[in-house]
Amino acid sequence: MSALPTDLETLTWLRPGRTAVITGGADGIGLAMGLRLAQAGMNLLLADINAERLAAAVEEVRAAAGGGRIEARVTDVSDADQVEALRDHALETFGDVALVMNNAGIGGGGDVLAPPDRWRRVLGVNLMGVIHGVQAFTQTLLDQDRPAAIINTGSKQGITAPPGDTAYNVSKAGVKTLTEGLEHTLRNQPGAKVRAHLLVPGFTFTGITRPRRAEKPPGAWSAGQVVDFALERMAAGDFYILCPDNEVSRALDNARIAWAAQDLTENRPPLSRWHPDWREAFAAYLAERGL
Repeated sequence: MSALPTDLETLTWLRPGRTAVITGGADGIGLAMGLRLAQAGMNLLLADINAERLAAAVEEVRAAAGGGRIEARVTDVSDADQVEALRDHALETFGDVALVMNNAGIGGGGDVLAPPDRWRRVLGVNLMGVIHGVQAFTQTLLDQDRPAAIINTGSKQGITAPPGDTAYNVSKAGVKTLTEGLEHTLRNQPGAKVRAHLLVPGFTFTGITRPRRAEKPPGAWSAGQVVDFALERMAAGDFYILCPDNEVSRALDNARIAWAAQDLTENRPPLSRWHPDWREAFAAYLAERGL
C-alpha cells in the first residue's frame, strides 16, 4: 500500500478501507482519481456507461490497488434511477461511502442552433448526471456522520463560456452553480462532516479531447496531474479547484475570468473577449497585467 503523503493527511475521508464512488471512471480524470485512491488503499466503485472500457479500467486499477476492493457498475448517469441504484450498490457492497466524484461528462453539444437531441444528450449527462449524483448521495453521506466529500467536475468553459460548444458551456455553468449551492447547504448543516468541491480542469488530455489528437499536446496536463493538483488543493481546504496547465497560468485564468465577469458590470457585449471591437482592449488588459 502506498503511504499517504503528509500533505494529504488533512483529507480525513481518504483512508484505507473507506470507499470512493467515481462516475466517468473508465477513462481520463475519473480513472486517474481511481488509480490514486486505490493506491492509497481505498475501496472503489467505478461507474461508466461504456462496459468494455469500464472492465479494462477495473483491471488496471486492481493491478495498482493497495489492498482495497475494486468494483464496477455500468451506469447511465442521465438516468436518476440508475444513479440511485449505484448508491444502493455501493452501500450494500461496502457499507460506507467516503467520496463521491460526479465526473462523467461528454462534449459535442453544439451551438445555440444545434439540434435539440444533441442539447438533451449533453445536458442529460453533464448537468443532470451531476444533479442525480448529488441528490442520490448527499443525504446518505450526511447520515453516516463521518468525514466525506463530493467532487463535481466542472470546466473553465462553464465560467468564461467561449464560443463554439454552447451546450457544453451551459451544462458546466450549471455544475458550477449547483456545486456552489451544495457547499452552501452543507456548511449550514449543524455538525455536517461533508464538504463539496468544484474541480475546474485546465487543458487536459482526456477521452473528450483525445479523438481530435493522437498524442498529448505539449500544452495539456495529463489526467494524473489534474488529480494530484485536486487532492493537494482539497487538502488545503479549497472549494474552487482551478487547475492551470502547461500553457495557462493561474494569473492568466484569473484575468480571463475577471474580464468575463466585467462584461456584465461594464455593460460590454457578451463574450467581448472574442468580439472584434474589443480584441485590442482585451489585449491591452492582459498587457497591463504582464500577461
